Amino acid sequence: MTQFQGDRNELMNALCRIAIRAGAAIMDHYETEIVVTEKNDKTPVTVADQDAEDIILPALAKAAPDIPIVSEEATAAGAALKVGPAFFLVDPLDGTREFINKNGEFTVNIALIEAGVPTMGVVYAPAKNRIFYASGPNEAYECDVKPNHEGTFDGASTPAPLRVRKANPKGMTAVASRSHRDHKTDEYLEMYNIKDFLTAGSSLKFCLIAAGEADIYPRHGRTMEWDTAAGHAVLSGAGGRVDEMDGAPLKYGKLQRGLDNPYFVAKGGLD
Repeated sequence: MTQFQGDRNELMNALCRIAIRAGAAIMDHYETEIVVTEKNDKTPVTVADQDAEDIILPALAKAAPDIPIVSEEATAAGAALKVGPAFFLVDPLDGTREFINKNGEFTVNIALIEAGVPTMGVVYAPAKNRIFYASGPNEAYECDVKPNHEGTFDGASTPAPLRVRKANPKGMTAVASRSHRDHKTDEYLEMYNIKDFLTAGSSLKFCLIAAGEADIYPRHGRTMEWDTAAGHAVLSGAGGRVDEMDGAPLKYGKLQRGLDNPYFVAKGGLD
């Protein structure tokens, strides 16, 4: 199967509801003392990461039982990487450092990959009550919705279409990682007329470009496919793109790399 064969609108709604439920579980921990442990790769992990994943995985399996799922915490625990022409990528809590620091810039990421391309994705920032989602070209939206354990949109704002803006050649806005900005990133951006910088954690960087709040986000550092897929889907749906540094489109399901990404650049309406 190269594509999801069911109702795509129904699946998109399911992904959003699942993300909202996971966000509610994360916020339960956010309001208390956060206990941090360390994974084998020396990156931090909390109980909130696992609780969110425990909500997402069975709910995804119910929504689309024939599509394999690759998730960060299950992979870290030794689960085999099962990808196919269609598969899900899940990061239950993207921006764990931001979560620990309690700055609100963490997200729940769920994406559907088809033929190596993120065709559907949701990025939910529960501390900001902000959800971004896309189901294809010109089908990217955001709205305000509070986390709740039922996964409903009760009280949510009307969804607003997302569209990248045309970059101003007299001065563009770059978005950079709050935790991972480096010298190579600064060198790369010297090729552009950058007037302003925004800093953000997690997949919010892709979403700021999708929302027309920034123009470019280069990443010279290690990321995994589950870190980028949902934000990539949102940005693509809003008219942007994510490419490797040589201009080739960033693809997914790279088993030969262990599902890590090469360096990439996310762009809005750049010529």
